[in-house]
Amino acid sequence: MGTRTQILVRGIVQGVGFRPYIYSLAKMRELRGSVLNNETGVLIDVEGRDDDINRFIAELKRNPPPLSTIESVTRREILESSFLTDFQILPSKTNGRKFIPIAADISTCEDCVAELFDPTDRRYRYPFINCTNCGPRFTIIEDVPYDRARTTMRDFKMCEPCRAEYEDPGNRRFHAEPTACPECGPRLFLSGTSAATADLTRRDLNGNDSETHLQLPATADGSDLICQVRKLLEDGKIVAIKGIGGYHLACDALNADAVETLRKRKYREDKPFALMAGSVDLIGRYCNVSSAEADILRSRERPIVLLAKKENAAIPAAVAPGVATLGFMLPFTPLHYLLFKGLDRPLVMTSGNISDEPIAYQDKDASERLTNITDYFLSHDRRIHIRNDDSVVRIPKSAIRNPQSAIILRRSRGYSPAPLKTSFKFAKQILACGAE
Repeated sequence: MGTRTQILVRGIVQGVGFRPYIYSLAKMRELRGSVLNNETGVLIDVEGRDDDINRFIAELKRNPPPLSTIESVTRREILESSFLTDFQILPSKTNGRKFIPIAADISTCEDCVAELFDPTDRRYRYPFINCTNCGPRFTIIEDVPYDRARTTMRDFKMCEPCRAEYEDPGNRRFHAEPTACPECGPRLFLSGTSAATADLTRRDLNGNDSETHLQLPATADGSDLICQVRKLLEDGKIVAIKGIGGYHLACDALNADAVETLRKRKYREDKPFALMAGSVDLIGRYCNVSSAEADILRSRERPIVLLAKKENAAIPAAVAPGVATLGFMLPFTPLHYLLFKGLDRPLVMTSGNISDEPIAYQDKDASERLTNITDYFLSHDRRIHIRNDDSVVRIPKSAIRNPQSAIILRRSRGYSPAPLKTSFKFAKQILACGAE
């Protein structure tokens, strides 16, 4: 019969592939039992030999999934047997108060990027590719425990191939809640904000007839629309691009007229614009990039990194007036990777708002607030539940070789809502906010 033990793991353990990891670990140790998400974390019920259970617990503490953060592991022995003959992933349970740290949105992993550009893959050039180790989390979760039915992905019913991957313990999309493909997942839309695009279908972002928003129909993988957007940007147009946590306003960073136009329309007098480039090498044409800064640029959080601008860098002054630094980031979504494929120049990729307003993240709001700023909208039909702007990081000159010395100036996408641990305790709950 063996020993039966219940283990409760707390921390960032939902939405990070923890249940499939536990499943595989238990099968490897030939343990019987189950694992499920509950209102406080992940509950594991295992039965087997004492030594195997002890090794199982030691391994999950020593080598958890890469996106997880374990805060505590508690165990208790149970006298009665479960009578289970295998190990199972059970449906989530909720009972009472919920307090579960939610995982941050993570940039596209290398495996997904490889699939994205593999012509033989069924997700070839699909701008919403993701897996257990990457993709949206915080911005699509509507409730906990973390299951697809409690995210904005509930709007999309998985096709049979996606369902098969989702239910296959050997697949890296096993219980990956945002998983989708061109057949069953979100799609892109391109719309213009003037009658100059009269060849486009007359539908606004919500699918209604409109004289001011003229929209192209969606395509399965979005590749045609992305090529068109790349051409529009190269022609000096401004495009509002819907991402993971909200809209960006994009234009060609080397086109001084386009940058000046964006600055005037956005009512942003002198605050620097954020930039995105397809590689660290491309960023290196315009900025000095230390190895530590390159590491942060390539990190899974993919923040904006403030870098020292090179003398005579071919970046228009209007991008960052009167300052000696530029804020660069690398692509962090599949859409960005597709957009920068073959694009040998940086783009302005600034928050989709009028200065001092929150970033627009809902389609109707973006349509109303950004119409007078942008020429086109590149949108999609995956709802964003929580807005999340880009994080901003810099490394002090005194520690330029040490990525651990990075100072987070704005803690948002990629970092938020992961908790910050302190060395002291509070006698009562406190709300602390940024200066603005």
